[in-house]
Amino acid sequence: MSHADRDHAATPSSAAPMSPRPETLAVHPPHVEVTGSRPLGVPLHQGHVFAFDSADDLATAFTSTTAFLYNRHGNPTVRTLENAVARLEGGTAGVSFASGMGAINAVLHTLLASGGHVIAQTCLYGGTYAVLTDLAARWGVDVTYVTGTDPEEVRAALRPETRLLYLETIANPTTRVSDVPALAAVAAEAGVPVAVDNTFASPLLFRPLEHGADIVVHSATKYLAGHADVLGGVAVFKDPELYGRVRHHAVEQGASTDPFAAWLTLRGMQTLSLRMERQCASAAELAARFAAHPAVAAARHPALASHPDREIAARLLPDGAGGVISVDLAGGRDAGRTFVEAVRLASLSVSLGDVKTLVMHPASTSHHQLDAAALAAAGIGPGTVRVSIGIEHVEDLWADLDQALSKAAATSG
Repeated sequence: MSHADRDHAATPSSAAPMSPRPETLAVHPPHVEVTGSRPLGVPLHQGHVFAFDSADDLATAFTSTTAFLYNRHGNPTVRTLENAVARLEGGTAGVSFASGMGAINAVLHTLLASGGHVIAQTCLYGGTYAVLTDLAARWGVDVTYVTGTDPEEVRAALRPETRLLYLETIANPTTRVSDVPALAAVAAEAGVPVAVDNTFASPLLFRPLEHGADIVVHSATKYLAGHADVLGGVAVFKDPELYGRVRHHAVEQGASTDPFAAWLTLRGMQTLSLRMERQCASAAELAARFAAHPAVAAARHPALASHPDREIAARLLPDGAGGVISVDLAGGRDAGRTFVEAVRLASLSVSLGDVKTLVMHPASTSHHQLDAAALAAAGIGPGTVRVSIGIEHVEDLWADLDQALSKAAATSG
């Protein structure tokens, strides 16, 4: 019997039930519907594309914000992350991204256009500074930098073409604290939206939308996920219309979140409050020890009485001042390099907010885009090191940091 005859003979009649062959069965496993119970953990929907029963439903899904069509447009696990962070921040809705820079780029590119003007604080993450510099060079977007603590600076910088005020709750890496309520009030008078990078504080310490901000961005890689195994970002919005604009841009931009990264972030967020409590307490203790060490020219953490924004931090961050310490070593760049290479329990890494303590030298890494003048304006010196405190025992951490300081002092001496 030929292949054609055998296939014809095996083909069921229109009235008979379909009996797929093994090759087909392998491609189409039966889906198990959960009834009578629910999973305790968030399900991971790893599939990237969704099927429909009608052409009309598929067409409608292209313009829907609730239907799931294709992972670039949305995914149930990713949507759970967006909703979770939006709820923590007190926002209307959120959009997640493949990285924190994806979130920052989507917000800036949606709100800024050629000839526009943005006001940003001087102390910014180096990647954000690089995007603003690029927008200025390619699109003619004008940028005015302010300290982030004086509302009159913002008032003086406002123009008819101002489209955004961009702040960081706790600045990277100097730990300067923005007076978000005071600055946002000035921007609101002029109808200018306010975006705040809340990565260093997390929603557990500060919620910018409750203090006048319109947009909050996070590098979910940091405190939200917290375990050095995720790359992601989230933007949360107060206004549904603004959410819709940025979400549309994000879909077209393509910096969408991988479902597994979203799932890992959601898992990490379950311990966020416990981690933040430990990291804030340890950072405050270690900052005081840094400040008293002879190898240290200056230590900055918002919990220190000597911090320039201590009054703002006490008012806005009553539950903890973050887990990052900025330290200026007396020996300058050589001392900074020696210190970050001398740690043994801590790790030399560019990230932060991890369960492990991380150290880095900003001038040569995260802020390498800045020239000497821009570094000085941002408060970053040649001997500045950033220390992101983990959840290790504080005495074990200090033993490691102290021995690294002693080596740095010997180098500079």
